[in-house]
Amino acid sequence: MGGFGGALKNLSIGCASSEGKAWIHSGGKGGSMWSGDQNAFLEAMAEAASSVVDYFGEGERCIYINVMNRLSVDCDCDGNPAEPDMHDIGILASLDPVALDQACVDLVYAAPDSASLIQRIASRNGIHILEHADEIGFGSRAYTLQSID
Repeated sequence: MGGFGGALKNLSIGCASSEGKAWIHSGGKGGSMWSGDQNAFLEAMAEAASSVVDYFGEGERCIYINVMNRLSVDCDCDGNPAEPDMHDIGILASLDPVALDQACVDLVYAAPDSASLIQRIASRNGIHILEHADEIGFGSRAYTLQSID
C-alpha cells in the first residue's frame, strides 16, 4: 500500500501491534484497514515511525539499514508476491531513516530495470511518506551518498 518498503515502513508497521497496524492502515481514523485515504495512510506511517524512534531514542543510539536486493513491487506481507524483476542495488545505512529511504528511492529511479517499481511507487504516491516525515521534522530528505567499496 505504501508504494515501497523501507526504514519508515519497517519502523511504523513493523513495530506496531495488530491494533496499531490497523490504525495506521486506516490513516489514523480507525475502522477498515483497507478503505482509508492513501495520503492519510502514508502520513500515519511517517508519524508512527517518528513515535517509534522517539520511544527508543534518537541520534547515535539508532542506525538504519536498508538491504536493496530481490526488489519486488509487492510487500513481504503478501502471501503470493510478484517475483523480483530488478537487479540488486546494495546495502545503505544512515542515522536518518528519512534520508536513507530517499536515497534508496533515488537509486531505484536511476536504475535501468526499475519501471515496475517506479510505477508502483507513483501509483501509491509513495513519495508522500518522505515528504510528510520531512515536513513534521522527523528527518531530512537531503543526503550525501558515500560509497565504502
